[in-house]
Amino acid sequence: MYIVAALYHFTRFDDPAALQGPLLDLCKSKGVMGTLLLAKEGINGTVAGDRTAIDAVLAHIRALPGCVDLDWKESSASLPPFHRMKVRLKKEIVTMGQPDVDPVARVGNYVDPTDWNDLISAPDVAVIDTRNDYEVAIGTFAGAVDPETKSFGEFPEWWENNKHRFHNKRVAMFCTGGIRCEKSTNYLLGKGVEDVYHLKGGILKYLEDVPQEESKWDGECFVFDARVSVGHGLAEGPHILCHACRCPIMPEDRTHPAFEQGVSCHQCIDETTAADKARFRERQKQMQLAKERGTHHIGGL
Repeated sequence: MYIVAALYHFTRFDDPAALQGPLLDLCKSKGVMGTLLLAKEGINGTVAGDRTAIDAVLAHIRALPGCVDLDWKESSASLPPFHRMKVRLKKEIVTMGQPDVDPVARVGNYVDPTDWNDLISAPDVAVIDTRNDYEVAIGTFAGAVDPETKSFGEFPEWWENNKHRFHNKRVAMFCTGGIRCEKSTNYLLGKGVEDVYHLKGGILKYLEDVPQEESKWDGECFVFDARVSVGHGLAEGPHILCHACRCPIMPEDRTHPAFEQGVSCHQCIDETTAADKARFRERQKQMQLAKERGTHHIGGL
């Protein structure tokens, strides 16, 4: 059993590059796999390993400047969710492309998962899902607005084009683990929206804390690892990943005429060229050869 720790923390790192090497070395020495992003605004990522290893990595991160109050969400996986360890330097730990957005300065009102149902049931509350379209497609809260964005960087433009829809409404937003809402709520506050709320700990915390019989969540929650999706109680979901478009599909979608392992699915078959598909087939061939050798191809999860 693998412990999966999803985390983020906004803080000021004067020199993120100086933190990269020691963090990567520790993760590798402990056998921890996953991805961590470092930027001047903080840290974000998901890692997996055994209990002792994850505890060591979390202790290291909590000792970084301003990270003593680091919060994280844990779940489990029966198979390795990741096959590599990466610590990357980025301009933003979640890319919104708005230089004036500063979650350290202020964010919306946090709402505990146990209070979320009451909030989103209120008639004067508009609920917005800040995730990408392929994530929303497999699960969301009943009645939530889907901005149909392909990346978080599209959210500010979507808001500017749609803000009239939320006049005289309180706005409640949610995302997978909470990080996008740190920025989106700060963005709305900066635009003069007064009553802004977001789900503390994100969907993952809601699925962990709220009993299924009381839940207003419909479907599964996409996660960025080999599990692909999780449901109530953070149990592993049924979805698999199309390795061509990286979008979640159901096992039965493999029988669709458009499905070719590693090459296309019904969602992306018309989105790639013949040259793309030829490249994907070669990648799939190399992955299969690596599997037969008992090794892991770098193009895999």
